[in-house]
Amino acid sequence: MSRWDVFKDQVIIVTGAASGFGKILTEKLHAEGAKLVVGDINAEPLNAVVADLDGVVAVPCDVAREEQVKALVDTAVSHFGRLDIIVNNAGLGSPPRLLIDVTEEDMDINYSVNAKGVFFGIKHGIRQMLAQQPQGGIVLNVASMAGIGAAPLIGAYAAAKHAVVGLTKTASYEYAQQGVRVNAICPFFSPTPLVTNTEIGDKVDALTQSSPMKRMGSPEEMVEVMLMLMSPANSFMNGQCVAVDGGMSAI
Repeated sequence: MSRWDVFKDQVIIVTGAASGFGKILTEKLHAEGAKLVVGDINAEPLNAVVADLDGVVAVPCDVAREEQVKALVDTAVSHFGRLDIIVNNAGLGSPPRLLIDVTEEDMDINYSVNAKGVFFGIKHGIRQMLAQQPQGGIVLNVASMAGIGAAPLIGAYAAAKHAVVGLTKTASYEYAQQGVRVNAICPFFSPTPLVTNTEIGDKVDALTQSSPMKRMGSPEEMVEVMLMLMSPANSFMNGQCVAVDGGMSAI
């Protein structure tokens, strides 16, 4: 018996499922018998992820568009009758720039995807969780170490991820008595496309030398923590933004 068999028959939405954390999480949840609706703005790689995963419903979704996030929730309900867990994982990186060189466009796209995209998932996910019987559910947001401390050269990204932390804590308080738990993971650098396919990837080796463990965390390590945070068995953890950083936040 797997320690994650608690996800069997749970109806779960994962955004940003075409790569990185979202892809690995989707595969693990499918192996545990979860009922999955997954979304990503990149339809072709999303379809490739689910091609061999029987029963997984894939929906192209730009999380910066509220109506598309709502459609993702509606799809879960129409296929499976309810929503137990939503993982707001979709996000994008930010080109390294000193704060005074950050453009309005940098700030707008970071807020559109990394902050508003999470907000839309929280909003429509919790609305459904409150409407169903039994009432309640679990929300897991993917924030960042950049959301709980300084993040030199990625100021727009840091601002958006700080917003995710604020949304997480606010939602956790407002809906705790209705059976909804809301938490966030705050990863350090991890070799996913968000890092490796951006300019920040060229600086990662130098940045990781400041970490006590002198390395990045693997995507698999991050997903293990995500599974713990979103587990129905983890029933008293609420409003927490958990740093997974190799000890970086201890300095």
